[in-house]
Amino acid sequence: MTIKVHGSPVSTASMRVFACLHEKGVPFELVPVNLAVGEHKSEAFLSLNPFGQVPALQDGDLTLFESRAITNYIAHAYADSGNPLFYKDPKKMAICSVWMEVEAHQFDPAASKLTWELCLKPLFGMTTDDDVVAEFEAKLGKVLDIYETRLSKSKYLGGDCFSLADLHHLPNMKYLMPTKAAQLFNSRPHVSGWAADIMARPAWLKASGQ
Repeated sequence: MTIKVHGSPVSTASMRVFACLHEKGVPFELVPVNLAVGEHKSEAFLSLNPFGQVPALQDGDLTLFESRAITNYIAHAYADSGNPLFYKDPKKMAICSVWMEVEAHQFDPAASKLTWELCLKPLFGMTTDDDVVAEFEAKLGKVLDIYETRLSKSKYLGGDCFSLADLHHLPNMKYLMPTKAAQLFNSRPHVSGWAADIMARPAWLKASGQ
């Protein structure tokens, strides 16, 4: 039975799942959820995710929500397919897990706020708040300073191989790199090289419609 992903191509969380599925070479069916008309708050969608946020995944009798939980499931359930996205060695996986947490709790809050202000607000005809942008550029810059140190010692955040720790960053980076926030990445040589590397992956280009 084909995996179904209920999501939206403009959603960063949905893109995270698409990227993982393409990395693993796992076929799936996209069930479009129209956010503009509130389909994610419909009774039908709330039966998949009671919090009313995309994406939701159905794999046979299993239904999941929360994009990072979904990617973790895909990486392990389809471990023998496509590109490996986690480490089998427990200590290496522990380090990878640390950086997965860093993405979720340090990088994403600032990056998501900038994505909203610089990309999505203009898309919806709203006005960007320059004070908010300045505040969260400063916050993201501090996170990327730590990334610069990490990436001076390791090719990828989680270790020597591309993993979920890297993949989870891609959707926000897709939105931010065409904006003035790109300088936060480009001004840090190791971060810049890492960003260029992971954004050029064939699975990501396919997932992001490039």
